[in-house]
Amino acid sequence: MPADAAAAAQPDPGFDTTVSHSARIWNYWLGGKDNYAADREAGDKVAAMLPSIVAQARADRAFLGRAIRYLAGEAGIRQFLDIGTGLPTAENTHEVAQRVAPESRIVYVDNDPLVLVHARALLTSTPQGACDYVEGDLREPDQILAEAARTLDFAQPVALMLLGILHHIPDTGEAYSIAGRLKAALAPGSFLVINHSTSAVHGQAMEEAVRHWNRVGTPSMTLRSPEQIARFFDGLDLLEPGVVSCSRWRPDLIASSGQPAEVDEFAGVARMPATSRGPSGPAG
Repeated sequence: MPADAAAAAQPDPGFDTTVSHSARIWNYWLGGKDNYAADREAGDKVAAMLPSIVAQARADRAFLGRAIRYLAGEAGIRQFLDIGTGLPTAENTHEVAQRVAPESRIVYVDNDPLVLVHARALLTSTPQGACDYVEGDLREPDQILAEAARTLDFAQPVALMLLGILHHIPDTGEAYSIAGRLKAALAPGSFLVINHSTSAVHGQAMEEAVRHWNRVGTPSMTLRSPEQIARFFDGLDLLEPGVVSCSRWRPDLIASSGQPAEVDEFAGVARMPATSRGPSGPAG
């Protein structure tokens, strides 16, 4: 990392590094270096209760790459709105998209000051494309859309990425409403990409791990069933294989290796129909 970028990425002295945070715990599980002792301790305790959580974090990241390669490649999408960015690691949205199509335009959104500092220092675009960062809260979708419109043209297709963010909205009705308001802004031919934590695979072990997370980390998490996750895609054309464990969404299979193990992070990709803009979404 260049010296000026490294300096810009240093946390503000006001950050409380003694309190664990989901973005830094996730960074730890992914093998990153932007975490502190409290994050590692919380991450290790969760991993002790649910050893598959590290594999889940990595499967989640791999899903992001596969989904974006499809969108920027076969689907021809050139605009991406990534809400709930998290700390930059390897293979960020703009890196994958611009490797396929250098002219791609990406807007990242997060409300974490630590993420903000890192993103502005490290998330840089190709000369042909654009990369911007919006400080915004998912609970204020209209503000996010207004600021993202500085970089993105919402009259043209956009890939809306909601990865690992909707499970931080405790109220399910509010989560559906937020997703609906964002979908309503998308032009026909746009895509919605979601992954969301569940306990469909590991059951009680996952539920206990999330209870511990909610005691020691921020923000809190709310698990939802695959059926509840599928409702976020109401009104859209869901791509095959539907809403599945993110490890099994169009995996890069090696000959004779079979399907990868399922993880408690379910995902889907859906296309906005050509006939109309998105619906307002279910109320509850």
